[in-house]
Amino acid sequence: MNATDRLKFVFGPASQGDNSAPVVHRHDDFEHASEEDLSTFEVETDSQGHHYAVRKEDLPKEQI
Repeated sequence: MNATDRLKFVFGPASQGDNSAPVVHRHDDFEHASEEDLSTFEVETDSQGHHYAVRKEDLPKEQI
């Protein structure tokens, strides 16, 4: 018996579910808070192609 067979013997076969059903993504409070925090950042790229985040309040007014 290999590891997969032993796990199947102990826990039973894997539940497959309905593969044709659409995936439902539910937003929770933590995800809403994260999106709100991330909305205060703007992604900038320097001359060498590196990406970094800058708070929108720290950007010059003409870039916003």
